Amino acid sequence: MTLALKLRSHEPTTPAQVAKLFADVASELGEIIGELRELSRGIHPAVLSTGGLGPALRSLARRAPVPVTVNVGLSRRPPERIEVAVYVIVAEALTNVAKHAHASNVLVDVQAIDGGVRVLVSDDGVGGADPSCGSGLLGLRDRVDALGGTISLASPSSGTTLLVELPMTPERVGISG
Repeated sequence: MTLALKLRSHEPTTPAQVAKLFADVASELGEIIGELRELSRGIHPAVLSTGGLGPALRSLARRAPVPVTVNVGLSRRPPERIEVAVYVIVAEALTNVAKHAHASNVLVDVQAIDGGVRVLVSDDGVGGADPSCGSGLLGLRDRVDALGGTISLASPSSGTTLLVELPMTPERVGISG
């Protein structure tokens, strides 16, 4: 969907612009195919496994049709289940921005908080996001709830802010041991 939006938003007029657009599309298609292969095997993106959240979220941002600023302030890597959850949350949020927000900028901010991770995705779009109108935000709520976290959405008549907090310690997610 993001690639289609990017193609629709570009109107190359010179052969050099057409060549650059095709090169960009070919590169993104290669990334998409790689991610589909990984997903079909039931694993998360390799960039998340090898590089962690910073590189993985920047990879998502590069593919977005809207400029995305990514800030990741974690002193250590969270547990894998938290990294995967953060990646999925940001991917879904960016998909929603691309589909609905008509935004010109997005901020993704991931920070360590006491005993956990805070994820903020904020855009300057039209607002009006309603979790009851689609399965994406409901799926995120289920994922966050399963990890013992909290999720809130503010979407007035302009801009939308999604805020998620996830605990990193097993005791806080109902796992004893």
